[in-house]
Amino acid sequence: MRIAMLTGGGDCPGLNAVIRTIVRKAETQMGAETIGFYDSWDGVVEQRYALLKTNDVRGIAPRGGTILGTRRGGPFDKKSGVADVQRAVADLQLDALVVIGGNGSLTVASRLFEEHGLPTIGVPKTIDNDVVGTDSTFGFQTAVQIATDAIDRLHTTAESHDRILVVEVMGRDAGWIALHAGIAGGATAIVVPEDPFDIETLTEIVRRRHDNGRYASVVVVAEGATPRDKSQVDVYKGNVSAVIAQELQARTGYEARLVQLGHLQRGGTPTSYDRVLATRFGLAAVDACVNREYGQMVVLRCGEIARASMKVTSGQTRTINLDLYRDIVASFVG
Repeated sequence: MRIAMLTGGGDCPGLNAVIRTIVRKAETQMGAETIGFYDSWDGVVEQRYALLKTNDVRGIAPRGGTILGTRRGGPFDKKSGVADVQRAVADLQLDALVVIGGNGSLTVASRLFEEHGLPTIGVPKTIDNDVVGTDSTFGFQTAVQIATDAIDRLHTTAESHDRILVVEVMGRDAGWIALHAGIAGGATAIVVPEDPFDIETLTEIVRRRHDNGRYASVVVVAEGATPRDKSQVDVYKGNVSAVIAQELQARTGYEARLVQLGHLQRGGTPTSYDRVLATRFGLAAVDACVNREYGQMVVLRCGEIARASMKVTSGQTRTINLDLYRDIVASFVG
C-alpha cells in the first residue's frame, strides 16, 4: 500500500506530529510506503515529493510548522490542476491521499473525491478551530495559550501606565481564539466576528471600569470583527483593532495602545494537548486509508475519534457558541 499526504493552507502547531504518526504507523504496523508532497497542492501537481521513513520523522513532534511546507490555493485554481492531480495519483500508484488542512483544503479534498473519485481522506487542522464536524482542531489550543500568555503579560504593563491595551488575535470569520484567550486572560472586553460591536458600548465598559478604580483595560479583538453600525464598516475595514484603540482613547481620554499578535500565534512549539490530538488524528487517518474510507475526515467528538464526511465542512465555517459568549460578557466583562 502507498499512502501520500500533504499539508495545506496556513501552518499551525501540530502538523509535524501528524506527519510523524502517519509515517510511523504506516511503516511499522501496515508495511506501507508513505509519500510526503512538498508545498501542498503545488507538490502534487508538480510531483515534488519525498519518500518518508521513520528515521526521517524522528524528533519532529515538538517542532512547529511543517517539514513538508505549505501553500494556499488548490488544483481548482488552474485549468489543468485537477488533471495534474489525477496524473500524480496514477503515476505514483497512490492508494490514498491524506489532506491535512483547514476549511479550504478539506473543501478541495471533498470535491476531488465527490466529483472525480480520487481517494482523499481529511485531517482537520487550524488555529481558528472553525472546521465543521469536529469538536476541536489541533493548533487551536497552542494559539490560545500563546494569546493568553500575552494577555497575562499585558495586564501588568497596562496597570503600570493606566492604559487601555487593545490586543488583536487571529480569527477572520470565527472568534474562537478571542473568546477562549479573552476568558482565560480576564479581558475587559471581547470582540468577535459573530457579534458586531458597538463602539459606544465598548467605551462605556472601559469608562465604567476606570470609574470603579481599575485603571487599566485589556480589550481582545478578533481580526475579523465588524461594527454594528453598517455605515462605519469602511472606517474599520482592514484595521479594526487600530481604529478601536483610537476611538477608545478619543472617547475616554485614557491612553490606548495596540498590540497585534499576528503570526506569533501560529508558530513555535505545540502544546501537549495539540501533540496528542494530532497523534490521534494521524493514527486514525492511517486506519481510514487501510479501510478505504475515502471522502471522510477524522474528527474529535465527545473526546473520541470518529469519522465524518468532508462534505459537512465543505464551504462552511464553525462559529463560536454565542450563548457562552453572551454569558461571559454579562458576567465578567468590565
